[in-house]
Amino acid sequence: MRSSFKLLLNLKNDPALLAIILFTLALVTFFILIPLYNILLESLTNQKMISLQNYKDVFAMHGNVQILTNTILLGIVTATISVAIGFVFAYVTTYMKIRFRRTFDFIAILPIISPPFVVALSAILLFGRVGLITRGLLGLKDAEIYGFHGLVLVQSLSFFPIAYMMLVALLQRIDPSVEEASRDLGASRFKVFTSVTLPLMAPGLANAFLLVFIQSIADFANPVVIGGNFTTVAVKIYQEGIGNYQFGTATALAMVLLSISISIFVLQKYYVSKKSYVTVTGKVSRHRDLISSRKITVPATTVLTLFTVFVIMMYILIPIGSFVKLWGVNYTPTLEHYRYIFKPKLFQPVVTTTILAAVATPVSGILGMIIAFLIVRKKFFGKSFIEFTTIMALAIPGTIIGLGYVISYNKSYGIAGLTLIPPITGTAFIIIMAFIIRSLPVGVRSGITSLQQIDPTIEEAASVLGASSSKVFSSVTIPMIKNAFLNGLIFTFARSMTLVSTVIFLISAQYKLLTTSIMAQIDVGRMGVASAYCTILIIIVSLVMLLIKFLIRNISTE
Repeated sequence: MRSSFKLLLNLKNDPALLAIILFTLALVTFFILIPLYNILLESLTNQKMISLQNYKDVFAMHGNVQILTNTILLGIVTATISVAIGFVFAYVTTYMKIRFRRTFDFIAILPIISPPFVVALSAILLFGRVGLITRGLLGLKDAEIYGFHGLVLVQSLSFFPIAYMMLVALLQRIDPSVEEASRDLGASRFKVFTSVTLPLMAPGLANAFLLVFIQSIADFANPVVIGGNFTTVAVKIYQEGIGNYQFGTATALAMVLLSISISIFVLQKYYVSKKSYVTVTGKVSRHRDLISSRKITVPATTVLTLFTVFVIMMYILIPIGSFVKLWGVNYTPTLEHYRYIFKPKLFQPVVTTTILAAVATPVSGILGMIIAFLIVRKKFFGKSFIEFTTIMALAIPGTIIGLGYVISYNKSYGIAGLTLIPPITGTAFIIIMAFIIRSLPVGVRSGITSLQQIDPTIEEAASVLGASSSKVFSSVTIPMIKNAFLNGLIFTFARSMTLVSTVIFLISAQYKLLTTSIMAQIDVGRMGVASAYCTILIIIVSLVMLLIKFLIRNISTE
């Protein structure tokens, strides 16, 4: 009781801190919890009565059970392949003395900063009915990339960077002396790998598997573009909610998908992550002696090089496809697709998306660092609630967030006939908030990790000298965690420019976005126009990333 009173007294003496905490609580409540609550309420409402009928209807339909099975199967297969690829990349770049390490590292993170369906579009251009490989090289006329196998291909290429980034960090933190002790006792490299390295990495591998699984089952864009008749739950939610206006069925499916994602997330956060820290962490005592034997490095480098060439080919096809008249039929160079999209009405989605993403980026970046600062450095009532809710947003599929916004904010709220909150669905504000909420968890996690590595006495010294919490944060904390801040800004802008699953529920005639315009062109078979849009999107994201890096470098750490 006394400690709670002391915390409240501290907040009273620091009004800026109190305002930030109240704002953060309001943010997570209005844009995470209320939409989820309304989805749950809608799923339990049938003919204006509380009932489980929507769930009974969902599971009574054979097609929906098959769709749920499809989704889980896709998640398992994709996660398995993605973790395998990510581990190979991480192990080779960490343990072996090889050339082109930076190139391999860049290729491993490239899918993160590109639109989620770029790989799907490239797969169609390569392996579709008029694909460069299937029709051009192999002469196959009935090649079919659409369906389960196509989805596994594009999702594995899209999501293996998640596994790579987690595993490379864990491998770098394994103390080399542990493995070298086994070598000194006569164990072969393979024996050390199987009996020491892999057991140490097992929790990390499981952690990566679960996170990729969550991303796979929540994916909307790739199944829409290349799924064909292989429907997933995320796509079915959109079809029922927006296509058929069956919000009862859509919300029941959304709760089923959400329950799977949250269950996996809780398992990953409170069980697997805890194990990985206990097993792998510890200060590295010396530099690792990299494997230099050509019998090992040459085959490993060859495998990574072939994979890298394949990934580069997938991405380079996009600009190439935008400069040919008709892919698979007429490869005559042309600027026709660019002339088409540079018409004012068709170029407007590019302008709109860039402006909205530019507004969301600094807000999300700064807010992410503020929330991380509150979680790591401050004690206050509601701290655990803010931490769990913001991080939990990682596990909420975008289609569920979008559906929740439509249900929650497609109507006005007021008291005694006075409108306090007007309908905001279809406005720029709700789209910006969607960008922020979908990007915020990554910024928060990045900020927490960075702050935990900084001695708090540096900030405490500023506080002792009379600086307020806001002054300490802006003048001391931000300069010290500028790399995390930079990563948060870059991720937010790239994610906002390429977001599909959430905003597809929120767009309107006034605010059409680039990603939905690309998907519309793919849907009608205009691959050249879609490729031109994608090329412009990649150029914009790349230029803004360079600009953000340049600006952040000027933040003084003195």
